[in-house]
Amino acid sequence: MSQELEHVKCLIIGSGPAGYTAAIYAARADLKPVLYTGMLAGGQLTQTTDVDNFPGYPKGIMGPEMMEDFRIQAERFGTDIRFGYISSVDFSSLPHKVVVDEEKTILADTVIISTGASAKWLGLESEQKYNGFGVSACAVCDGFFFRGQDVAIVGAGDTAAEEATYLAKLCRKVYMLVRRDEFRASKAMVHRTLHTPNIEIIYNTETTEIVGDGQNVTGVRVLNNKTKEERILDVTGFFVAIGHKPNTDIFKGWIHMDETGYIITHPDSTRTNVEGVFACGDAQDHIYRQAVTAAGTGCMAALEAERYLAGKEHMIIV
Repeated sequence: MSQELEHVKCLIIGSGPAGYTAAIYAARADLKPVLYTGMLAGGQLTQTTDVDNFPGYPKGIMGPEMMEDFRIQAERFGTDIRFGYISSVDFSSLPHKVVVDEEKTILADTVIISTGASAKWLGLESEQKYNGFGVSACAVCDGFFFRGQDVAIVGAGDTAAEEATYLAKLCRKVYMLVRRDEFRASKAMVHRTLHTPNIEIIYNTETTEIVGDGQNVTGVRVLNNKTKEERILDVTGFFVAIGHKPNTDIFKGWIHMDETGYIITHPDSTRTNVEGVFACGDAQDHIYRQAVTAAGTGCMAALEAERYLAGKEHMIIV
């Protein structure tokens, strides 16, 4: 039985701020984009409560509501938004072949990858229970809500050290929970952390449970993995900073990536090593990881896809 084939000018893989922004620009350029949402339509922001740092929302907005606004705007200009996941790709020739849900093949003249990244979690049931209600994987996004309060952050790398010092500017006390007896962060970041007076570093420590009252976080239960001593830290916020995993596995072997799976794009561009394939948002950004920067690169990807197609048409006409 042969697979169903469909030919599109612009295929956008993934939703979220990057994918939806790319869709808005691509649709307005009459590229008639088709967007597949992935299994989590709207991306990480649909798992976030209050978003206070995105321009244009002076009173803040709930993450799922903001992503619904993005979706409606993308559809308004004619984006064909479909729920589904990309199961495999073949970038060996033009147009690119992309298989959806293991059953339908799409031939795409351009592909915009906006599959995002997923925060790594500790794997605690209580961690997911209070996710968005005191538990967060982004200090820059959510630290403001804990101004003047005591919080804890788990992690030992540069990101954890950077986020701990960021939280220290807002919070009364920051407990930094380090699993081993040393940091993995750079010497400069370790020095900055050690010399921030309201950061207390607790080494050899495992988090065993996020404690709450059923609605919000009230503490964190920790275990010293050497002495086996257990105690509860009284905190109202718990931040996980043990890294992110870009959702790029299906592109391995086709797209150039760094050692952790983030897509490498050309300098000042969203172009990848494959002609007609562009990457935006957290799938290629391991530095900023903000909704507004993801939206910015989504705009860039759509503009570059439009210029690429215009150049191809000009070559054909000539």
